[in-house]
Amino acid sequence: MFGGFMGCGSAHSVIEAIAASGVLGLTAICNDASKPNGPDGSEYYGIAKLVNSRQIKKLIASHVGMNPQVSQLMNEGALDVTLVPQGSLAEMIRSGGHGLGGVLTPAGVGTIVQEADHVHSIVNVDGKDYLLERPLRADVAVINGHLIDRAGNVWYKGTTRNLNQVMAMAADVVIAEADHVVEIGRIEPENVMTPGMLVDYVVERDPSDG
Repeated sequence: MFGGFMGCGSAHSVIEAIAASGVLGLTAICNDASKPNGPDGSEYYGIAKLVNSRQIKKLIASHVGMNPQVSQLMNEGALDVTLVPQGSLAEMIRSGGHGLGGVLTPAGVGTIVQEADHVHSIVNVDGKDYLLERPLRADVAVINGHLIDRAGNVWYKGTTRNLNQVMAMAADVVIAEADHVVEIGRIEPENVMTPGMLVDYVVERDPSDG
């Protein structure tokens, strides 16, 4: 799982390291595929680096229209893409993190979405049909926080929280990239958004990585 929304709130330094590692065959769960150019002028911003390097084999996301390489790779048969409505994706991840059996949603009822792998079945509740969508978990979540203390407690700045918070609950290993690593006590207890007990590794961002 990769937190971020069009690169905002993404763990850019960790993504750079994954790209440099050359690892192949990844399944990536993320909100989107970012975009070819970042606001800092960089090429292949955020998760787009891993799309460009063809390290992702399967992509589960909400929208990919800002990254034309996705449709190109899909047409070549080099990338398997599953599109899930943004709200459903967030709830499927939340369900995975909280040990729930899935999420009921009317979105996609009566469409080809019903045949998707992430849909378990159609459930009728009080006369209305819903899709029961399976919970989502990952081996690893790569998240970003603005302030992370040395115990792994995370504070997200503004909308950079996006999917980072729910993804931190839904993975076996959590790698948290900090814009700034701070001492324990710098983040007020009531302001901790992801507790350190969920975080396995803290990486300080390289300022040159966007």
